[in-house]
Amino acid sequence: MFYTVVPEGVYEGQHAQIGSMASVDIGNVLPLGSVPEGTMVCNIELSPGDGGKVARSSGAYATVVAHTPEGTMIRFPSGKTRYVNDSCRATIGVISGAGRIEKPFLKAGAKFYWKRSKGQKYPRTRGVAMVAASHPYGSSKRGARKVTTVSRGAPPGKKVGLIAARSTGRKRKRR
Repeated sequence: MFYTVVPEGVYEGQHAQIGSMASVDIGNVLPLGSVPEGTMVCNIELSPGDGGKVARSSGAYATVVAHTPEGTMIRFPSGKTRYVNDSCRATIGVISGAGRIEKPFLKAGAKFYWKRSKGQKYPRTRGVAMVAASHPYGSSKRGARKVTTVSRGAPPGKKVGLIAARSTGRKRKRR
């Protein structure tokens, strides 16, 4: 017995076949060399016997593109293609729970903990709402824009943005 990620369409009590002689049905685990081209697979090993490493999140899958002497060509969820050893195993199907991220955040706390799990700060304060000492866009005294023009004689490293610009921004009609 072992724990694994579950593809969409697998039901409780279903028998899963494992090995090169297994049929190409959802939930079965086969070596990539015996998976037909165009099949959607998940929980893919990158080197034989390392356990599934790729396409394990909800709704994720990779596609078997071709079988070559180098190995099996796979298109990953990112769109990148890669050759993988034919004896690496993969589960047939798409990981279940595809619509998980479509649910809206109903409370600020849910958003806070989600952002924290990703190593991000929440809530994010707008630069315009800050004091001038805290942000270039801060203070209510001027528009929410720091000028990007720089003089011709500025030292290297400072000379970024619009160098010695005569005019910046949108052209206005002259009367």
